[in-house]
Amino acid sequence: MSSSDPEHNPSAGDVAEREHEEKERKAKEDAEQAQLPYKWTQSIRDVDLTIPIPANIRGRDMDVVLTKTKIKVAIKGQQPFIEGDFPHSVIVDESSWTLETTSHPPGKEAAVHLDKVNKVEWWPHVVTTAPKIDVSKITPESSKLSDLDGETRAMVEKMMYDQRQKEAGGPSSDEQRKMELLKKFQAEHPEMDFSNAKMG
Repeated sequence: MSSSDPEHNPSAGDVAEREHEEKERKAKEDAEQAQLPYKWTQSIRDVDLTIPIPANIRGRDMDVVLTKTKIKVAIKGQQPFIEGDFPHSVIVDESSWTLETTSHPPGKEAAVHLDKVNKVEWWPHVVTTAPKIDVSKITPESSKLSDLDGETRAMVEKMMYDQRQKEAGGPSSDEQRKMELLKKFQAEHPEMDFSNAKMG
């Protein structure tokens, strides 16, 4: 029951509208993430959080819980900076937290490292109560991807490509040849902005 119209090729107007929607979505997502009392980044294998902490706080003043499915980071007796369930499990023995002094401005930050159980899965958020990011828009750092062995890497790249395409309503990796033609077209038309129309 595919509702996609094979005759429909996106016009310049469609592409511009989609780019505009994408910019708005990204701006909203960035704003939501900026509201959180922590910053987080992820690779395909792990998740890292940093949480600004007042300079006078010591490790023993912290209340940190890391389990396979939950996290809590707080200063004892205060509202947690983050508390809730992970969207996916972590390997507790490989996960850790440290309290580090920062130079800008002089203060401290709690750094939390989480090792994912599933190494081929992006997280939409650190805890299920937090706003989600669009995981289909993640482009992995090529250096991290190159850490994987060839077979895993190919699988991850294809999986992510297909996922991005599915979310965008586009063709799967089996229609890659068309993408090559598109790339050639892009190269021949540098004046056109394809930054958000990148496929794979």
